[in-house]
Amino acid sequence: MAGTWVNRDHPPVERPRQGRDESAEERADRRWADLLQELRVAQTGMQILFGVLLIVVFQPVFATLDGADRTLYVTAVTLGAATVAALIAPVALHRMVAGRHIKPETVVLAAALAKASMGMLAATMAAALLLLLRVAVDDTVAAVLTGGFCLWLLALWLLLPMWARRRYSSRR
Repeated sequence: MAGTWVNRDHPPVERPRQGRDESAEERADRRWADLLQELRVAQTGMQILFGVLLIVVFQPVFATLDGADRTLYVTAVTLGAATVAALIAPVALHRMVAGRHIKPETVVLAAALAKASMGMLAATMAAALLLLLRVAVDDTVAAVLTGGFCLWLLALWLLLPMWARRRYSSRR
């Protein structure tokens, strides 16, 4: 059995291949499909958050917000709109360049847009959380909780992927 090894206690196991046997076009297609799945998750969450932010202005409590909270609200809504646009931009990009035989380049550009939009999503979430917490609790508690949330996002969205990339890439 080529590519396998035998252990008396276990059935033969295929040795892992190094990389995939795919053309540049096949790789671009696979990476595009992966990216779309990732964007669907982010878009759904962001669109829900943005929708909630849009209706806040029509709630009676909005009239009681002071200048700082109104500024924070405008910041969160503006960031939310920009984030939704950035999350949808890869689809618009793909539609505009489809059929031009530049899918690998399109995937690279779309991935850059996705990375940027994740930073914008984090900022939108932090601004929305701070606004909500400033209404619910003391400003200092709101700032501490929002800061903790930002550290949590940093750990999950940046440090963990960097650690995983370094740890598991070195095994190859």
